[in-house]
Amino acid sequence: MTNLVKAALPPITLTESDSERLIQLSSAASARFPAVAEVLVREISRARILSDDDMIPDLVRMGSEVEFRDNATGQTRTMTLVYPEGADVSAGKVSILTPIGAALIGLSVNQSIEFQTPAGEWRSLKVLAVRNR
Repeated sequence: MTNLVKAALPPITLTESDSERLIQLSSAASARFPAVAEVLVREISRARILSDDDMIPDLVRMGSEVEFRDNATGQTRTMTLVYPEGADVSAGKVSILTPIGAALIGLSVNQSIEFQTPAGEWRSLKVLAVRNR
């Protein structure tokens, strides 16, 4: 198993619809993006699954606009978490099949997570704000 997370993992929550679609996506992506697909499977398997009707307002889910801080640099960024077909980094739309996207899914405001980039560097992100449509 790829060691993409360094510290204890924070608890996460996924909606039923996000969970179902992410299971399908991770299976389809396993050949091209094995490390990220593996992280998605792990995240889905450890997540608390909520009905789509039981929405938590500050939960990072698919389509969320997320403001987060890189804990190493102190730099903050805002991006929207999207499925691969909607990804457009120049427009701030980041795919769930990126290490940052896979790390942020299911977190809530004030939660942090550490993960390893494809280059082998460790990053730590903290969720500052979430806007869901």
